[in-house]
Amino acid sequence: MMAQLLNFWIPNLLASDGLVFAFEKATLPGKLIIALLFLASIFSWTIIVTKAGMVRRARRQTARFLEDFRSDRRPLRIFENEKRYHGAPLYNIYRAGCEEMLLQMLGSTVIDETFRARLDNAEKITPAQMRAVQSAMERGVGETALKLESQLILLATAVSGAPFLGLLGTVWGVMDAFSAVAAAGTANLAAMAPGVSGSLITTVVALCVAIPAMFGYNFLLTSIKAMVVQMDNFAAEVSSELEHRYVNHTPRTSPLVRVT
Repeated sequence: MMAQLLNFWIPNLLASDGLVFAFEKATLPGKLIIALLFLASIFSWTIIVTKAGMVRRARRQTARFLEDFRSDRRPLRIFENEKRYHGAPLYNIYRAGCEEMLLQMLGSTVIDETFRARLDNAEKITPAQMRAVQSAMERGVGETALKLESQLILLATAVSGAPFLGLLGTVWGVMDAFSAVAAAGTANLAAMAPGVSGSLITTVVALCVAIPAMFGYNFLLTSIKAMVVQMDNFAAEVSSELEHRYVNHTPRTSPLVRVT
């Protein structure tokens, strides 16, 4: 039923005298603004579709990663097996923490046939070294958040800028319409209507750009903020797991030196 309604109304809407007449009566600046708004709409929809797909993939991969991570009591096992979770923000945090942990413990992040033996025989790290691991995960959270939020500024610009462009086209068109009426010396509805109609189409197009961009921006921003909070919580979880297993909180005592 919905498809039949769309197939009926869209051709009739595009073929109606309203939009076609208004576009034909629009001034050259108005048509240029409409072209600019059309390009902004293409960019906005591209970003919305791309980012929505990224969010959906991130959620799916994150659920898969968390299931594997929490099913194994050894926090370094996923890194040791070199499993990949492409598109999972939490995996980036986990990988950053594991790499820094291995650098502090083994001096290398190379995974080879001797890795398990080297890890089992390695000494636990100090709390100061653990703070370096936590800093690495915090940097990972920041870098991943910036990557997730990239290009959202374009949507925000479309939301705030498109209505002003439409208003500019409308004001410009109305100004030209009144100027034409003043030059003709006849102030009647038939003389003013074409110019006013041509000027209003820029506002209509601007709203058609800004409204979807607003909904898309709010959805993406809310989803990304939730992911950032999840990354912070997961970084704390990984830090607790690594600290419990690989950090020595007993102060190291230096050997006594006998003075003779």
